[in-house]
Amino acid sequence: MNLAVPDPLGSHSDEVDAFFAANPDIETIHMLVPDTNGIMRGKWGPPDLARKAFGDGVQLPLSIFGLDVWGREVPETDLHIETGDRDGNCFAVPGSLKRITWSERPSAQLLMSMYEPDGTPWFADPRHVLASVLDRFKAIGMTPVCAFELEFYLLKSDFETDAMSSPLPHMGRMAGPERQQMYSINTLSGLEDFFASIHHAASVQGLPVDTIISEAGPGQFEINLLHRADAMRAADEALLLRRMIAGVARKHGHRASFMAKPFQDWPGNGMHVHVSLQDKDGRNLFADGGKGEALLRNAVGGVLATMAEAQAIFVNSFNGYRRLAPGSYAPTRVAWGENNRSVAIRIPSGSAKARRLEHRISGADAHPHLVAAAMLAGILHGMEESIEPPLPIIGNAYEGAGTGAELTDYMEEAVEAFEESDFVAQALGADFRRVFSEIKKAEQAVFDERISRLEHETYL
Repeated sequence: MNLAVPDPLGSHSDEVDAFFAANPDIETIHMLVPDTNGIMRGKWGPPDLARKAFGDGVQLPLSIFGLDVWGREVPETDLHIETGDRDGNCFAVPGSLKRITWSERPSAQLLMSMYEPDGTPWFADPRHVLASVLDRFKAIGMTPVCAFELEFYLLKSDFETDAMSSPLPHMGRMAGPERQQMYSINTLSGLEDFFASIHHAASVQGLPVDTIISEAGPGQFEINLLHRADAMRAADEALLLRRMIAGVARKHGHRASFMAKPFQDWPGNGMHVHVSLQDKDGRNLFADGGKGEALLRNAVGGVLATMAEAQAIFVNSFNGYRRLAPGSYAPTRVAWGENNRSVAIRIPSGSAKARRLEHRISGADAHPHLVAAAMLAGILHGMEESIEPPLPIIGNAYEGAGTGAELTDYMEEAVEAFEESDFVAQALGADFRRVFSEIKKAEQAVFDERISRLEHETYL
């Protein structure tokens, strides 16, 4: 059996030595293990813990990947006390040891991956789920090139959290039409110090932050990352970008929210993913004339054909289904088009060498590794089966017949389709499909049982 055991410290000792030589004041290392919801779990420790993470590993429970969004055990995953709540071994992700600029004390962070005690990659770790999909591309001589875009709201740090109140966007209570300043330079200028801190933190952490945009909602922004010919690294950076934005916001007296639909009257937060494919010589396979266009069509066809089955990955929260609304720039149908922001899969305009597809379904709170894994597996499915997509949508994809099947706006239906999907079992692993489904069913049950604010307003 060929076990994917991480490299020993020797091959990465230079990284550790160089980091501590440049940062001798570091007091604490934050060991980051992203769980099944993309929430950071792990532990804090002294600087020497970094060497252990690159060497023998750091022990943490395998059951981290069986927690719901509130951090509670989901017994139905069979990852907890039923199996003795075993420890696994977490190893450092090379290149991820970085200083934290927003911490009150001198601290650094280190991204980790989970392995079983014998060195086998832990099936429930989303990084390994993505790695298995990337191995399939490697076998056919292709490399996915990915770029993530993340939207978020900047909230007042003192917003009320009572169940009968709503948070306020940074722009304040007067969030009328006059406060919708899409692409506003003045809005960005009013938060110049905050965004300067974002750029500084990104530089320190090696995150390839590109453009910053004022979005459609008051206090809503989008930050784009540059593309990477390494989908794993791109997904890592998307997760770390969310953490960085939240940390910098706290330091500036704000709160950053990636909640998919925090406000009824304003657009939700999305995570858009751009993907192209490179050959062994680094050429964009989608830009290769007629052959490239045929390959792109098959890729689109595969993503559309598997979209409903994978929707629970793309829209992974109960709240996220509220984002999928007509006219919201979040898709509601299984559709694609050229240079069209009302569809689920958009082919952006631009030069031939930048030919790519843009996946527009996911909420900003989705797990980047799982989104990339499901999306890329759909592309593989389309290429392997030579799937032709339906006709592209011209104009408004929210209206009328011929605009594609509707995406469900019920979490329960999406999870049921995911749980029964042969595509998901083959692409992401049957065991992972079961664990993810049980976590989502447990979360759904809590929302089903909770008495809502509207019920109080109506019936109390």
